[in-house]
Amino acid sequence: MASASPPDLSMADTQAPPPLPTEGEPKYGGFTRFEIELEFVQSLASPYYLNHLAMQKYLESPPFIAYLKYLQYFASPPYTKFLNFPGPTLKNLELLQQERFRKDILSLQVVQAMVEEGGKASLHNISS
Repeated sequence: MASASPPDLSMADTQAPPPLPTEGEPKYGGFTRFEIELEFVQSLASPYYLNHLAMQKYLESPPFIAYLKYLQYFASPPYTKFLNFPGPTLKNLELLQQERFRKDILSLQVVQAMVEEGGKASLHNISS
């Protein structure tokens, strides 16, 4: 799939998570709602992307913040199994619920610290 861009927030007009992918489900631009939300939530694993969202002022938008809250359904089964990098994805999604973090991620020092932390975690997992 192409690189993730902020989603169309009109898809989050209901509070229920989308059903798991099935045949015959409506498609938006060739993808199901679940596929679009999955691609977007996975992009949140990147501290650089979080910084980009903050710089574009998305993290100041109440509808966008509500969308991030809605996406927390990915933290529960059966949705978690679809995430390629569940650790950083869910950690960052949780951090994005905090106003302080949404402001702090504008700092390149915070971004760099997150990148370094992620690299250390990867090295630890390889050596374990």
